[in-house]
Amino acid sequence: AGDLEDRDDDDAIALFNAVYRRWHHGELDVAMPGGETGAQVLDRYLPVVADLRHRLLDGDDPNGDIIVVSHGAAIRLVAATLAGVDNGFVLENHLANIEAIALSPLAGDRWHCLQWGSAVPPSQPESNARPECDAPGVVDPMG
Repeated sequence: AGDLEDRDDDDAIALFNAVYRRWHHGELDVAMPGGETGAQVLDRYLPVVADLRHRLLDGDDPNGDIIVVSHGAAIRLVAATLAGVDNGFVLENHLANIEAIALSPLAGDRWHCLQWGSAVPPSQPESNARPECDAPGVVDPMG
């Protein structure tokens, strides 16, 4: 969250929401103040997830599950991108502390979202879709 880290005042929340909404409108070149752009978040996450998938899940002898622990907003952005989850759903369904998103690998480096916190996401149109929707105001925009 860059300069917004550890802030919970109304101005910080509004600024975080504004930038995060822009990411979900496809404006991934916009940065959090003093922090990363949406593109940088994806550039950092996606190769790691692809490498883990290649080493642990693909091939003749998959070795189990991959668990990624991170900031809720980053996880939502990455999961939406990987599985093509509808961004209206993504922005309306924040993750509470300790909630998880479950993705299942599909052929061709695609993913399917099985679970989104306590919700089941709508069917996904196609993998690697980019964010495109408005976020409603929320108490914890970072989850």
